[in-house]
Amino acid sequence: MTTSGMDMDCERCQCHSEDKRTAILYTLLSQNLNHSRGGRSPAHQRCLCHQRRTVCLRTPHVTCLAASNVLVKTISFVKNLPSFYMLPPEDQRLLLDSCWVPLFLLGLVQEMVTFEVMETPAPSMLKKILLDGQSKRQEPERTQPTLAAVQRLQCCLNTFWKLDLSPKEYAYLKGAILFNPDIPGLRASLYIESLQQEAQRALHEVLQPLHPEDQGRFARILLISSTLKSIPPTLITDLFFRPVIGNADIIDFIVEMVYEITDRQLAPAARMAC
Repeated sequence: MTTSGMDMDCERCQCHSEDKRTAILYTLLSQNLNHSRGGRSPAHQRCLCHQRRTVCLRTPHVTCLAASNVLVKTISFVKNLPSFYMLPPEDQRLLLDSCWVPLFLLGLVQEMVTFEVMETPAPSMLKKILLDGQSKRQEPERTQPTLAAVQRLQCCLNTFWKLDLSPKEYAYLKGAILFNPDIPGLRASLYIESLQQEAQRALHEVLQPLHPEDQGRFARILLISSTLKSIPPTLITDLFFRPVIGNADIIDFIVEMVYEITDRQLAPAARMAC
């Protein structure tokens, strides 16, 4: 990930530089902005340099397309598991809601999807003035990922890349992550636990011929995979999918994709039965 042009140290505050103080346009716009916000003086406003820096994708058209393809493959993996559809519908929704992020991140690693970010361009003073009145009547502004959060995400992905998992390792690990019996509210938690144990057992068995000399690989894979669960869904949604879906709920899209694909598969069988 590249963050060129994003100096981590703010050497000089640019919010109240001398050239801006003496600029006529800046003075007029600042007065109008302060008046519209209740007359607060600049001294009482928070300096922008002390805020957490927000970032966005450097090439969203490329990265979002790659992320969408990974999400489609992730959904295809889930819908190809007959045991998933044997679960109560409520449990299926809970599993999807809880596990789609680590499954998607595993897909990013498996497909070797890389991305770069850059600092989010700050709106101009004139734009703030023009949109200040409208923003009070519109929906709240969307949150932006922070540089610290993206760097943490990149660190998790890099750690997984170093494991160099085989396709079978990815498949069984995804199954172990999907069938998580610890999610609150599950009706078939015991059955889901048995599915997770089965996936973990298959992962352990496939490791022996592939890495006979690495006895700690199984435990290391499970430990590193647990870090993926700490990545918040809001970060993944805002970074990779918000430019595509807008303010829509990503989990609604995922659920629709899962059952839309299933309905397409069942429709020919239903016509044949008639």
